[in-house]
Amino acid sequence: MILHKGEILFHQGDGGEYLYQIKSGLFKVTRLHENGNMVLFNILYAGETVPHHSLITPKEAHGTAIALMRSEVERIPAEEWYRDVRESPEKALEIALLLQEKVRFMQKRLDHLTVGTPAERLELLSEWLDDYSHGVHFTELLTQEEIGQLIGVRRETINRLLRGH
Repeated sequence: MILHKGEILFHQGDGGEYLYQIKSGLFKVTRLHENGNMVLFNILYAGETVPHHSLITPKEAHGTAIALMRSEVERIPAEEWYRDVRESPEKALEIALLLQEKVRFMQKRLDHLTVGTPAERLELLSEWLDDYSHGVHFTELLTQEEIGQLIGVRRETINRLLRGH
């Protein structure tokens, strides 16, 4: 299936009838907290099968995945996926490798959060997103608020940093 910028792959709280393999494109995952705060907490990219927390057993979606650009996704019926998990020993290794890749991605993102100045963090985010955005500048994909959430600074700091470029 093809999703265009702004279209939703899954909603927070969805029951998990499907898993999704991202063939191309990029998604942001946001979470609405009980106090009304909306937080960007993940970026999904080509090669991933999501939701990550449902690769072995089903669980409702932790957030809402929104396409940041034209994206192609294969929708996999959860029943079929979990049957393969039970019946195919190779599936366990496939899942382990998927999760290992995501852990490495998260480690890299954490490293970006602990690097020196906000300007350095913004540059690292920009370089990282360039690998996945097919030439689309990160300010066309994410709001200043979302960029700030990804690098641990306020929107005002992002605004100041972007004006300085």
